[in-house]
Amino acid sequence: MLDVVVVGAGPNGLTAAVELARRGFSVAVFEARDTVGGGARTAELTLPGFRHDPCSAAHPLAINSPAFRDLPLERYGLHWLHAPLPMAHPFPDGSAAVLSRSVGETAASLGPRDAGTYRRLVGPFLPRWDTLLRDFMSLPGTALPRDPVTLARFGLAALPPSTWLLRRFHDEKAKTLFAGLVAHVMAPLGGIATSGVGLVFALAAHARGWPVARGGSQALSDALAALLTDLGGAVHTDYEVKRLDDLPPARAYVFDTSPTALARIAGLGSHYAGYRYGPGAFKIDYALDGPVPWTAEAPRRAGTVQIGADSAEIGAALNAVSREGRAPAPPFLITVQPSVADPTRAPEGKHVFWAYGHVPHGWTGDLTDAIERQLERFAPGFRDRVLARATAGPRELAAHNANYVGGDIATGAVSGLQTLLRPKLSLTPYATPHPAVFICSAATPPGPGVHGMPGHNAAKAVWRRLRRA
Repeated sequence: MLDVVVVGAGPNGLTAAVELARRGFSVAVFEARDTVGGGARTAELTLPGFRHDPCSAAHPLAINSPAFRDLPLERYGLHWLHAPLPMAHPFPDGSAAVLSRSVGETAASLGPRDAGTYRRLVGPFLPRWDTLLRDFMSLPGTALPRDPVTLARFGLAALPPSTWLLRRFHDEKAKTLFAGLVAHVMAPLGGIATSGVGLVFALAAHARGWPVARGGSQALSDALAALLTDLGGAVHTDYEVKRLDDLPPARAYVFDTSPTALARIAGLGSHYAGYRYGPGAFKIDYALDGPVPWTAEAPRRAGTVQIGADSAEIGAALNAVSREGRAPAPPFLITVQPSVADPTRAPEGKHVFWAYGHVPHGWTGDLTDAIERQLERFAPGFRDRVLARATAGPRELAAHNANYVGGDIATGAVSGLQTLLRPKLSLTPYATPHPAVFICSAATPPGPGVHGMPGHNAAKAVWRRLRRA
């Protein structure tokens, strides 16, 4: 009998398996797809020699993750590469705001009336960032806060809606940059704790940047799998699990799946019936004949580029998909150009590029034209650079990764109380009614993103249960 079986080889499942194997437990991972990775995979989606990341490509949370920083992943081939700028946000007039490693450069790009406000916003937290992030991403039941004063101060700034925080700024550049940061979680700007979303992304950039993994996001997943194997664990791919009886006997089962799939497989009935899934994404991967022809200079040097003319346009796009159930016009876009930092992703002189916009949950339309019209506003001639494209709407994203129910790449709506209380109101969110079954996906705290902390936290709950047994 194994000590632990993990279902799902995404970053959270692999992290949980590694943490348990490090503590001497026998562990096996079972993955339905033919490769490990979940939301951190790499494939030639368009043309030979163009290596695309089907989901996550830029990794501000991964490089800052307390879970990953505790693991020797560099020994297993993970190397972070940085573009000159972590992120840029262009405007229709040809200017741009930037999120730089330097607080000063970022503040200066926002204009003289908001530079000081931005410095005062991030200044108290940056010197204590590593401790703050560990405290923020760990539950009180899994670790006691190391700096409760800073955590409480951050909570006061993070819990209000981002619309409150935007009022601190005078000019549109600062408001738009911050609104774009919040929009990464596909939640309306007026939602609870959305200020914290923007703050975390900004602080992550100043601390360690928004890098890409050399060779593709698959490098992170492969490093975790290789480390697990060296620790004595096993990884089985092409193994779809439909019920618990499909798995070998074990003392504990840990699911890196959606709550819906877990309830079906483990026979938990309606335990997660109240769990809500959020808007979907429509994503396009491009093979380009050259760099994106941005009008503004800063985006040409950035790894990630946010596209939204102003904070009102971003807010309207988020409301359209979350509250009105329609595709936005124009859409807010998050784009990543990995080959700015990693030329190995494409043949010499060529580039890979991806963009996605938000759409309603389960939407079946085609957002390609709307996305490319929005790109042409800020990069005239973009379509002329396109050699090939691969599109993926909610249906295709869910087929690629079953955790993306209805195209929801966050594995659950990040809005309302579910922003903080995932997947249910519980002091032990990783436990389930079945004493041997646990959940560790992005549906659990601290939520979505490639950072492994749900797996790290869930592993603590599992080993405490096994130790008591």
